[in-house]
Amino acid sequence: MGILIAILIIIIIILIPNVKIVPQSKAYVVERLGSYYKTWKNGLQFKIPFIDRVSNIVTLKEIVKDFPPQPVITKDNVTMQIDTVVYFQITDPKLYTYGVEYPISAIENLTATTLRNIIGELELDETLTSRDVINSKMRSILDEATDPWGIKVTRVEVKNILPPKDIEEAMEKQMRAERERREKILQAEGEKKSSILIAEGEKESAILRAEAEKEAKIKRAEGEAEALIKIKQAEANGIKLLKEARADEAVLRLKSYETLSKLSQGEATKIIIPAELSSLTSFTTVLKETMKKDK
Repeated sequence: MGILIAILIIIIIILIPNVKIVPQSKAYVVERLGSYYKTWKNGLQFKIPFIDRVSNIVTLKEIVKDFPPQPVITKDNVTMQIDTVVYFQITDPKLYTYGVEYPISAIENLTATTLRNIIGELELDETLTSRDVINSKMRSILDEATDPWGIKVTRVEVKNILPPKDIEEAMEKQMRAERERREKILQAEGEKKSSILIAEGEKESAILRAEAEKEAKIKRAEGEAEALIKIKQAEANGIKLLKEARADEAVLRLKSYETLSKLSQGEATKIIIPAELSSLTSFTTVLKETMKKDK
């Protein structure tokens, strides 16, 4: 009885380590007697003791590798440092396990070689302004090269481009000069617009002043004309009233005498006598009366 219990305990001890639970996003590559047997997906799995062996545990998640800067030479013989980030995913655990020794190192070396080939066809300015082109070419080349390794390259990003110190200083001077040039252009355009606005304002102001003066002159002329019309109407009304009252020549002469009397009250030393008054027989009498009043 004790032997059976011992045998049972030994069997349990042997079986338990061979029961495997494969988690989500993982894959187990299993060998049987040294040869590839199968790939376990997530779930409960069992391997035969001493016959089956888990050769590799592979993650099926997307992997991100930031590789250190690589020295590259452009078409115009400028040496610079470029570091890249590669995003890839293992699509075939078997090929990944048996396709290449040290796959991550292989991807890094392949990335450096591909980067040197692409940058060698570009000049410095093109390298600095063509990141999207470099990323696209590298992704395409790396994806095709890593396909036999069970790897799918999903994206490649150029993280940093570090030109030599002297070229970097020259580029900074160039950018500073460009910024100053743009600033001067903007300032000149602003001054031009300001001058135009000032000139337009002065023009509109002069037009408004001219229109105001014109309106004032028209109003003054209209006022003078209206006043003149009223004076003439008053004179016409006076003559009309005299005619309606049937004033005879004696009354008209009396009015003339009154006017002459008023003139004599002023500071004038000369009196102009109308011609029609010289024929009157009473002119002397009127003149004497006038002189008395003056005294």
